[in-house]
Amino acid sequence: MAEAGRGKTIAVWVLSALLAALFLFAGGQKLVGAGGTVEHFADWGYPPWFRLLIGLIEVAGGLALLVPSVAFYAAGALGVVMIGAIYTLLTKSAPGIPAPIVCLLALAFIASLRRPSAGVA
Repeated sequence: MAEAGRGKTIAVWVLSALLAALFLFAGGQKLVGAGGTVEHFADWGYPPWFRLLIGLIEVAGGLALLVPSVAFYAAGALGVVMIGAIYTLLTKSAPGIPAPIVCLLALAFIASLRRPSAGVA
């Protein structure tokens, strides 16, 4: 029984670390305007401040995923960003829809294990 709990704890930490790295990288790219993010957001009809807001949420959320007491809330905020990304990619017929869907599912898993009453370290 304790092994199942230990495995769940390891899984949530590994997944949290991977997602944190992903969101830190993606958010950092948006904040500095690298990797074509400026052009993408402009092509999709979003103003420059929106790219910066999303980048800030991604960086802050990525860091917060590594803090168990706030990881639930970070996963929720990042989940909203992923829903927006899915919407944007669908409505603009842009490629890459599977990535935010996978991230959204992983964030839901983290949120379910990090919810305040779950007790996973």
